[in-house]
Amino acid sequence: MKRLTILFLALSLWVIPGTVLASEGPMKLPSGSNSDANMHNEEGIKHFGMGHFDVALKHFEEAAAADKSIGEVHFNEAVALDKMGRHAEATMHFKAAKKNANGNEKIINSPILNAHIGH
Repeated sequence: MKRLTILFLALSLWVIPGTVLASEGPMKLPSGSNSDANMHNEEGIKHFGMGHFDVALKHFEEAAAADKSIGEVHFNEAVALDKMGRHAEATMHFKAAKKNANGNEKIINSPILNAHIGH
């Protein structure tokens, strides 16, 4: 019984961090952002929610093309890339998201971002 309890505890600790990271999704852009960037970002969020990560990524890339200085755009590209298993590219965008966070604590303290960039 003791072994079973230890095994259950170990599995619980192993699964919980993955669940926490999996719950992070794309972010809305700050108010006053470029209207084209915002339109594509909103479309990307819709597709991300439907599990269409490749389509979401295309919209997030269009949002970045409209204004690459928005940290949330890079964060959204990164979470889509992460869902697609493209972790090296996701890490690059997580770094850009943190650089352009402009004080957004959700980006700065993001567990998935910090897991990717090692902070």
